[in-house]
Amino acid sequence: MATIEECRSALDKLSDTLRHANGEVRSAAALDRSLSCHITDLDTTFNGRLAGGRIEVVDQQDGPPAEKAEIRLAMTGDDLVALVDGELNFAKAWAVGRVRLEAGFRDLMRLRSLL
Repeated sequence: MATIEECRSALDKLSDTLRHANGEVRSAAALDRSLSCHITDLDTTFNGRLAGGRIEVVDQQDGPPAEKAEIRLAMTGDDLVALVDGELNFAKAWAVGRVRLEAGFRDLMRLRSLL
């Protein structure tokens, strides 16, 4: 089971990857939206923003998100680490329910290039 520190490190790695992206991925990452990532097996949520082409984690809390972020992710810690390391395909994981992504329709359309 991934630790909270490994999950935080995975989010930082994802942020660095987005910051150096090109083309459609860079465009999708350029959104300015609140973001939450609930790590279900650790019952911990990372809250932050997707802005300027990167993810900025602002805080961490126990339990599910207290407020509804504009982009909401939920998954196990192991799945987060596997996604960021390229060992788990996001679209397939989303399709079978291992990863939950909730956002407005327009945001989902823009974020699909990240999938």
